[in-house]
Amino acid sequence: MAATSPARRRLGELLVEVGLISPDQLKTALDYQKQQGIRLGKALVELKLLSEEQLVEALEFQLGIPKVDLSRVVVSPEVIGLVAQPFARRHQVLPLRRTGNKLVVAMADPFNVVAVDDLRQRTGLEIEVVLATETELTEALNRHYGVNGAAEAVLRNLEQEEPAAEEEGEEAESADKLRQLSDDAPIVTLVNLIINQAVRDRASDIHIEPGEKDVRVRYRIDGMLHEVMRPPKRTQAGVVTRIKVLGRMDIAERRIPQDGQVKLTVDGREVELRISTLPTTFGEKAVLRILRSTANVKRIGDLALSERNLEYFRNALCHSHGMILVTGPTGSGKTTTLYTALQEVNSPERNVVTLEDPVERALVGVNQVQINPKAGLTFATALRALLRQDPDVIMVGEIRDLETARLAVQAALTGHLVFSTLHTNDAVATLVRLVDMGVEPFLVGSSVRLILAQRLVRAVCESCREAYEATPREIILAGLAATEEEAGAQKLRLYRGKGCPRCRQTGYFDRLAIHEVLPVTRELRQLIAANAPEEAVREAAERAGMISLRQDGMAKARQGLTTVEEVLRVTFSSD
Repeated sequence: MAATSPARRRLGELLVEVGLISPDQLKTALDYQKQQGIRLGKALVELKLLSEEQLVEALEFQLGIPKVDLSRVVVSPEVIGLVAQPFARRHQVLPLRRTGNKLVVAMADPFNVVAVDDLRQRTGLEIEVVLATETELTEALNRHYGVNGAAEAVLRNLEQEEPAAEEEGEEAESADKLRQLSDDAPIVTLVNLIINQAVRDRASDIHIEPGEKDVRVRYRIDGMLHEVMRPPKRTQAGVVTRIKVLGRMDIAERRIPQDGQVKLTVDGREVELRISTLPTTFGEKAVLRILRSTANVKRIGDLALSERNLEYFRNALCHSHGMILVTGPTGSGKTTTLYTALQEVNSPERNVVTLEDPVERALVGVNQVQINPKAGLTFATALRALLRQDPDVIMVGEIRDLETARLAVQAALTGHLVFSTLHTNDAVATLVRLVDMGVEPFLVGSSVRLILAQRLVRAVCESCREAYEATPREIILAGLAATEEEAGAQKLRLYRGKGCPRCRQTGYFDRLAIHEVLPVTRELRQLIAANAPEEAVREAAERAGMISLRQDGMAKARQGLTTVEEVLRVTFSSD
């Protein structure tokens, strides 16, 4: 179908005509579109008046424009080169293929005739439009306009410049020289490319690692590191110095670790970078943690809790006092769970206060306190002061020492609902850990209401998910058989990802949590007060119906949400 045919109609009018939205909803969306400066289709989706799929299906049916599955499309570099990256991202348009004098492009908004006409003039080709959702387009643009291609052009500009000083001579370089090097236009562009692409690829961390002959850049995506490029060694000093300038760090000091932070805007979204540098054999390594300041706080139903665990969690949140602890290693999603819980209990009738290091997201209606140990504001001192602020709900970012633990326990016993985290392996170990820290056992049993241990596993990519028959070993690990003979008599369908462009050929896309939820029952309180050994507490928890991390993970593998291999990777056996 010719690309310009939708020009005779407007998107909003079409959606009202087919009954997908009402005139009042259209007016609301148009007002929101004007405020946010976004496309009408995106406004409708953000206001939850339509899903992206509903929008595309309506356009496909009413206009006769076919829809394309971009997750299965690989575009040649020659075709990608026909449309510049800034234009493609600004107008959400992806070139797919060229046939003679015709260029087929995917768009979320076929009514954007200005973009189509501009593209026709830029390429000298006739334009044919096919449909895709905006989410699919963003992912496809990130794949095809990745950091490597753009970085090559930047690095070519550096080839004619003088090589940077050798590592042995870097100590003598002045701060002015380093700053001048970091302000060099190609270096600034290269650092911006690395950061922007990391955000677009959903990376949680950027690793910039100096080697003997080059610099390795890796992104941590869905918990796993992926190498994305290796710029030459001569870029090292400029790149690291540029990052330190962004983080307001001492660029002349390269002998000790440093920390910094900066807020940036990428594709209209605010992100915060926590920067850490560390001296290594071949120079300073930099790691940038990406915190998405505008990320939405989940609802409690979105935490992937099983039906039973969700009931336990909701029941604990209904109480006016007691302690709820979320445990797990760094990067296991504890903060997301805590923020979700806070949102659930937050109301105009409650004074909700948090103590955090750092404050990762702003919560409307919540008083958030940034811990500052250098100024003497520790968790313990802040909590002591907070108890004089008439709080109803308190969140302590982490229990790190005995003083904080005792204050949190006392707060839970004196009419406050307290949330906090501990770094322990599982739920039962958390109770023992508090006692080991020096908190009296009877106080632990009286104050702790529920413990939620969690890990993050990679989710099976929905675009390339396929079913297969489980092996006898997988059936045993899934808890459905005890021996090879029993497993051989059973059949179990599991799922895995074949690998596609959307998931970078890994078979996984995004992550979900697996949980171990332990409500503290009367029997458990008695055991804790009697300072019973951990194994006795664990047996009592299992008798009460506690589902272990591995059991919960295997249940989600049977549902097709993750794989057996992922569950084994992040859990351990208590045997």
